[in-house]
Parts: sequence; structure tokens; C-alpha cells
Amino acid sequence: MRALLTVLLAVGAPAIARAQVQGQGQGQPQAPAPPAQAPDLDREAERARQAWFGHDAAGLVAGSPRIVVRLPGADPSGALGQAQSAALIRDYLASAQEVEVVVRSARETEPGRGYVELQRRYRVAGTQDVRSQTLLLGYRMGGGGWILVELRVGG
Repeated sequence: MRALLTVLLAVGAPAIARAQVQGQGQGQPQAPAPPAQAPDLDREAERARQAWFGHDAAGLVAGSPRIVVRLPGADPSGALGQAQSAALIRDYLASAQEVEVVVRSARETEPGRGYVELQRRYRVAGTQDVRSQTLLLGYRMGGGGWILVELRVGG
């Protein structure tokens, strides 16, 4: 652990010093660059948002051969095929009416891997109560673009 911190300090210290020197004379230090943003992931996030809002489970998992699906009340399992994932998601969505689904975040966490966070507001059929859930979608870069590999629905 100590060795890792030493390496990080040795690598990061010169960059911090350069940023401070560049910021001098301009009145303000320069802000660090934001994390890499993948424009295609933004499009994928919007596609996922629309699919979830429209209860289009098949559209949500389209192009994904295997997906890990974690839903409240369901037993954890390994990665499922596209048809089985879509059926599980469709059954989960059947008793709800979406009020709003919003993209909260879409970012590449490391080269070839990214995540999308959606915030869902919905009503359970037969009630007027509005509930909220967070959806986390994990993506991997494939030959044709981003591929959904994991879906987690939390409270």
C-alpha cells in the first residue's frame, strides 16, 4: 500500500506543480480535466432510458448476448441470455407505470468499460404512490459499440 502511494505521488506531483505554475498569473489555478466522456455511451444511455420508460425489455437488451440481471426480490444468478433477460425484465416491469426516467450519469470508467445511471420514478399498478429506484447499467465496448453486460436495480 505504501509503495503504491509513493508511486502515485511520484507520478502525480510533477503534473500538480505544472498546473499550479500555469495557473499563476491568471488569478486562478486550472481545474483538472474531467474524466473521459464517451459520446456513444451518452447515446446508449438515452436509448436505455427510452427503452425502460417504454417497458421495451427486448430493446433494452438488444445486441447483448449475455447479461447479469439483479432485480429486487429476485435470486442472484449468473449471466443470462438475451431472451431470458428480456423476459425477466418484462415481468419485473409489468406491474408498474413509469412516471419519469432520467439519465443521471454516463461515463467511461476505464478504456472499454462504462456505466450508465438512470433514476426511475414509477407507480405500482392500482396505486397513486410514486416510488423511486436507481438503475445501474454496466457496458463493455464491443466491435459494434457499447454492449450491455449488467443491469442492477436498487431501492
